[in-house]
Amino acid sequence: MKILLLIEHDNTVLKSANFHVFSAAKQLSDTIDILIAGHPCDSVIESAQKSFPVQRIRVADAIEYQHQLAENMAPLIAELAKEYDMVFTAATTFGKNILPRAAALLNIAMISDVIKIISADTFIRPIYAGNALTTVKSRDNIKMLTIRTTAFPAAPAMRNPNVIIEKIEHVIPDSLSEWVHEELTVSARPELTDARIVVSGGRGLKSAEHFKQLEAFADSMGAAVGASRAAVDAGLAPNDYQVGQTGKVVAPDLYIAIGISGAIQHIAGMKDSKVIVAINNDPDAPIFQIADYGLVGDWFTILPELQKEIKCD
Repeated sequence: MKILLLIEHDNTVLKSANFHVFSAAKQLSDTIDILIAGHPCDSVIESAQKSFPVQRIRVADAIEYQHQLAENMAPLIAELAKEYDMVFTAATTFGKNILPRAAALLNIAMISDVIKIISADTFIRPIYAGNALTTVKSRDNIKMLTIRTTAFPAAPAMRNPNVIIEKIEHVIPDSLSEWVHEELTVSARPELTDARIVVSGGRGLKSAEHFKQLEAFADSMGAAVGASRAAVDAGLAPNDYQVGQTGKVVAPDLYIAIGISGAIQHIAGMKDSKVIVAINNDPDAPIFQIADYGLVGDWFTILPELQKEIKCD
């Protein structure tokens, strides 16, 4: 069985999600190739050589792939996929943007958010905002999967000294879209999906100014900052903070939910956290049903006390 793993990167650094996807792929086969598409991506290729014990590293290094847009990435993947039994990538914004389009070009079904692999054609994925799990069996000749990274451990970095680096000469132009610009949030905090501790705020914080207090609390713990969709929609926090079904899925060692009621949409993105602490002034808030520890009261009073205790330790 041959598997192609689509690598997520920013033309400089490999994303940690790739190691979780590789771990999932290894459950089915040792014959794994990876695809790196971008420009210029020499440092990514070098990192991949040191990190993945794969058969081949296939490289599509061209200006047309610099921003990894789905409009021309998907045809590239669809073309290469014909040589493989399966195509894997992470169930991140990157993977969710590209792989469904590639699957459509091949007229096959894409299986998203896989959390468990039963066999080469049978997989488990969540549905209904994570309230139920469904077992999916695919009869397609080529299986395309996005992997929920929190469900699989990260594979240790290893290298295959005999790995083949293959340059893909054929370049597919993008005539459907144009890259204009991007604005990146620069932060010293850890990446939300990689952080060991996440502090999230909800609509209960009531203002963006109050949200800054939460950010200061998170910084004192070396934590990443998250938010519920309600908080983002209310303008209290930026969109890239959003945790939930339509945001980021996290599974940190410690998740602190402040002023979050616990809507299904949010819980779907954080319920796999190892320890959940909830602070809410409503004792009947749904978040307490999944919390390991619950503090009922005004976060405005509790947070400074909690921060004081943490500093004492």
